[in-house]
Amino acid sequence: MEFELAFIVILQAAFLLSLCSAEKHEDLLPKISPDASPQPFLPFIAPSPMVPFINRTTPKLSGLCSLNFSASESLIETTSYNCWLVLAPVLADVMCCPQLDATLAILLGESSKESGLLALNGTQSKHCLSDLEKILVARGASNELMKICSVRASNLTASSCPIIDVNEFESLVDASKLLVACEKVDPVKECCEQNCQNAILDAATKIALKASEPLTDNSERINDCRSVVHRWLASKLDPSRAKETLRGLTNCNVNRVCPLVFPHMRHIGNSCRDGISNQTGCCLAMENYVSHLQKQSLVTNLQALDCASTMGLKLQKLNVTKNLFSICHISLKDFSIQVASQVSGCLLPSLPSDAIFDNSTGISFTCDLNDNIPAPWPSSSSQSPASSCNKTVRIPALPAAASSQPSLYNEAVNRLVISVLSMVLLILLPLS
Repeated sequence: MEFELAFIVILQAAFLLSLCSAEKHEDLLPKISPDASPQPFLPFIAPSPMVPFINRTTPKLSGLCSLNFSASESLIETTSYNCWLVLAPVLADVMCCPQLDATLAILLGESSKESGLLALNGTQSKHCLSDLEKILVARGASNELMKICSVRASNLTASSCPIIDVNEFESLVDASKLLVACEKVDPVKECCEQNCQNAILDAATKIALKASEPLTDNSERINDCRSVVHRWLASKLDPSRAKETLRGLTNCNVNRVCPLVFPHMRHIGNSCRDGISNQTGCCLAMENYVSHLQKQSLVTNLQALDCASTMGLKLQKLNVTKNLFSICHISLKDFSIQVASQVSGCLLPSLPSDAIFDNSTGISFTCDLNDNIPAPWPSSSSQSPASSCNKTVRIPALPAAASSQPSLYNEAVNRLVISVLSMVLLILLPLS
């Protein structure tokens, strides 16, 4: 029977040791550690209840950056929440870094209205990136943010793109066509139809070809020019619309790829190949392996679909012929970070979403679990992970309903949930 639940998980994880006496965190670790597996993420770090959720400070800025940070206060605030100190590493791929990239593009786009340029020079870019980092950290973002998202000062420059002057840009590209394609992007259809993406690529290619110096790999220059096109678009759209468009385009790429690292699966192959003589041993090997995947990252529902397909194909190459996902009851949410062994995992919606700050509950975001959708076992003819544009995929980009019913939980469950992870989980259940 389908049902709806909601978890309210408050930023009070300092209660962990006193409230989780039933199970030490070492007990959550699998007994078998696959070689080269990533360092596990144990969500047991959070501020003391006596410390404000966001300990705001006033950073000392360089005074040498031309970007108007104060005019983009709301955008910067959202970025700080998406990249909050504890959650940034596990939200990097799906929420934090896409928001940071969009913020940089919009800041530069807004600046171009005054400067007429869609990029900063090398010196200014260093000051501006440093200033932005200080502002974000002062609002609670991770001080490792630029490292986590691989952002460098050069990302604010033209890099190898030859055109940054707004007037020259608009004389080379079909500006009206670009705006029509990208002004109102359907975040679901765009990922498959790629109308805006193709218009951006066309514009980026045109301005890249104006370079006087050839590159061995012109795709690098086109990619740099793509960033310039994003800034121009941001200058022509309302900041909220620009953010929606840029985040939507990023999520098209995010949802196409499973971000998890799969260490070797030899012990699963040894236990599960052919007829599976020992189903208990086989499923134990599967559970131990999957428990390591669960410590890597929060993933979207479509990423989980790709991850299941990727893992299934790897197992088939080890002569595992049986549907282990079905035999061992592996569902899509098993590929994402788990709050604890007694509580469910979290799949983020495939549409772009943001973390939210509330004075009473702290940082929160939405999880789309769609109940327990079994992980699909790939057919023997499959050559690649499932496509997010596959019309047979029944995981919607936008959940049909959401409700919050904290009264469903007794005190013991609430205490456990409060102690484990700094987030609000809304389990959004299923669509027909």
